[in-house]
Amino acid sequence: MTTTIHSLPRIMVEPVVRAALLEDVGRSGDITSQAVVPAGTQAHLQLVARESGVLAGIEVAKLAFMLMDENCSFDVLCEDGTDLQAGTVIADIQGDARAMLTAERTALNFLGHLSGIASATRPIARAIAPYGTKVSCTRKTLPGMRMLQKYAVRVGGGSNHRFGLDDAVLIKDNHVAIAGGVRAALTRAKENVGHLVKVELEVDTLEQLDEALQCGVDVVLLDNMPIPMLKEAVQRIGGRAICEASGGITPESTIAVAQTGVNQIAMGWLTHSVRVLDIGLDSV
Repeated sequence: MTTTIHSLPRIMVEPVVRAALLEDVGRSGDITSQAVVPAGTQAHLQLVARESGVLAGIEVAKLAFMLMDENCSFDVLCEDGTDLQAGTVIADIQGDARAMLTAERTALNFLGHLSGIASATRPIARAIAPYGTKVSCTRKTLPGMRMLQKYAVRVGGGSNHRFGLDDAVLIKDNHVAIAGGVRAALTRAKENVGHLVKVELEVDTLEQLDEALQCGVDVVLLDNMPIPMLKEAVQRIGGRAICEASGGITPESTIAVAQTGVNQIAMGWLTHSVRVLDIGLDSV
């Protein structure tokens, strides 16, 4: 199956890809390809899946090749969101051999990592969908990669939590401790942010939850709560706020968490430790 996903604009992606290529070519360029491959040699290559999974990042990989050889031919055969099988040909590429070999590792790094995120997200998103629950990523992302990693989560059928510190208020335990308590933290937040900004509070006890609900919190993050406590928390919330579960949740436990009635399940490992999908570049 193929999911309709709008690719990220090039203006957002290009700085990340350029930085990765510059890191790789260093001060002298690809000295291996320059030494081994005669100048002007043309190459015909294909991106091929080595295992089953979900494709994400094909336009990022394409950009890596195009930045090295703007005249190369890059024929996309599978769009982001495609369910891949081992042996699926993802793209057909023709261009300057030296340039193609220089771009290879950067393109595969992006493609394998982003596809790994989408591949891990999709089965979870599908498993919890019948309960009306969505899986989301967090800010636990690799430096410089947040935009792309969060995109890959969407490709896999998940949703995004806040992108940074500037687009939503999330009051955590240290904020509460320094502010002087739940009520003080929520009151100050509501007084100091715009009316369009959501205010979320992390709670790890039912007593904190009750106080937050009394203050009119928009979203509650139910942190590291066992299943019975999650059920009780959802009942107490009663639809008055969006409820989100986080902390120690594994793919195996997501259904049990979703069955408690939470709206969202936040999983940091989707972006900070997921396994890459094995994708290779083969000479034709």
